[in-house]
Parts: sequence; structure tokens; C-alpha cells
Amino acid sequence: MTVNLQKGQKISLSKEGGGALTRVTMGLGWDAIKTKGFLGFGAKTESVDLDASVVMFDESNRPVDTVWFRQLKSKDGSIVHTGDNRTGAGDGDDEQINVDLSSVPPNVKSLVFTVNSFTGQNFSQVQNAYCRLLDASGNKEVARYDLSVQGAHTAQVMAKLYRHNGEWKMHAIGENASGRTFDDLMPAITPHL
Repeated sequence: MTVNLQKGQKISLSKEGGGALTRVTMGLGWDAIKTKGFLGFGAKTESVDLDASVVMFDESNRPVDTVWFRQLKSKDGSIVHTGDNRTGAGDGDDEQINVDLSSVPPNVKSLVFTVNSFTGQNFSQVQNAYCRLLDASGNKEVARYDLSVQGAHTAQVMAKLYRHNGEWKMHAIGENASGRTFDDLMPAITPHL
């Protein structure tokens, strides 16, 4: 069962059949902007470069590592980004971040996922933009967040995975922000740590 995430919602990351999720994938998808020409002639497609990133924080809420289009793998190897899609072309997820929760170092308390419009278009201009969380062991969607209805923002602090009593949980943050990279979002991320 997929949960359509609402801002501020918290969900447990346990499997329906019992047991905790150990491998999750955050997927990001979108389509290029299509503009109609006069009487069907001169239609154009404008590329959109959305970027998925994850920042790893320790108990003191200090950034430990970041996985994004300039660093596709965490230093410890527990998180891997599939690569930068600069157009939104193709079906399904355009970018994915794969996380092996069982391999995330014990000093990491939380993982904060962000989405940015590197090319500067705001989410109201981007078609079919979404972010989702999958149980990677069965490729089953656990939660989905629709970005296209978020309005005139160029970024969003999407969600936080965090350890609580030895179990990973998810907090859907949904904080609209502005910026082209995760660095620009640090002031918006900090209140949620």
C-alpha cells in the first residue's frame, strides 16, 4: 500500500509482513516542459534538470557526508546515486538514490533527502514531478510525494530518514525552498534535524 505523503507526516519503515526495511530507494521523476506553438506549429520542449541529493547527519546535527550529482557514492559506500539526468527524458524514475540502511554507519543519525531545480524552473512549471520511496528488496513503492503541485519553488526538503529506538523511520518534511543545490538548502534543513 502506497502512502501519499503529506507535509509533516511520519511513517515507520517496516515491511507489511514484519521486519524492518533494510534497502530503500528514493526515486525522482519528471518530464521536460512542453510548450505549444501557434496552431500546433513551433512546439518546443524545454529541458529541466532536477537533482536528488541526500545529506547524512550525525548526533550533533553536523553533516557527515553528501551524495549528489557531484559525488555519486557516500564515503562509506552505504548510499549510491544512479547518476545525473539533465533532461527528464524517459519513463519512470529519472534519478534514484539507493540506500543500504543496514550499512549506514552508526554515527549517522539521519538522512535528509532534497530535490533542487538546477536549471532554475520552479515546480509549478515542471510536469509530472514526483519523489517516492521504495522498498528496494521488492521494488515496492512505500510512499510518494507529488512535486508539481508545490507552486513557485525551485527546491524542496523532501523527507528525513532517522533512527529511533534502533529502527529507521521516515518524516515527510515537504518544506518548500529556493536553491540550485543542497548547499543552498542547509538553512531550510537545519530546523528539521
